Amino acid sequence: MANIQAVGMIEFNSIAVGIEAADRMVKAAEVEPLMLKTICPGKFVVAIYSNVAAVQASIDAGLNVGADALVDHFVIPNIDPAVISAMSSSIARTSGSAVGVIETFSAASCIVAADVAVKTADVDLLEVRIAMGVGGKAFCILAGNVGPVEMSVASGSASAAKKGLLVRKTVIPNISQQVMRHIM
Repeated sequence: MANIQAVGMIEFNSIAVGIEAADRMVKAAEVEPLMLKTICPGKFVVAIYSNVAAVQASIDAGLNVGADALVDHFVIPNIDPAVISAMSSSIARTSGSAVGVIETFSAASCIVAADVAVKTADVDLLEVRIAMGVGGKAFCILAGNVGPVEMSVASGSASAAKKGLLVRKTVIPNISQQVMRHIM
């Protein structure tokens, strides 16, 4: 997965439709699954990767199968590798004392927001938590110096707000180490 050109994801409100769509998606184009899993509350996420054209063809096939169960979706060409890492585990490395949080109503909108945020300014993406233990919502945590974190949170949250999927955003200029230890 070192050379991921594009990532696509569809979030469904039906597990059965999600599994059916996943099958159709991998048969429609030469793509590899990145994530196929249930998320809260009873949703199913299908994420795939390959070249941009294959990812788009796969996403189109999935949308055709599950349009009536669609929650959200995306295709991100040239996704930042930090987003892939942060989706699979939290990263404790930080450079700066500011922390930003973007909270969204869907997993897909959070991943897009995280990608936009890390491409906006020099920040560390610490975590992308998608819909497990958070009632179907998602959030990402960014860290760095105050100015870059503010710019990143503003741009990332704007992408979710455009779709009406932003819950809340915040920037904490000098987060206490006690809080940082517990959220990471």
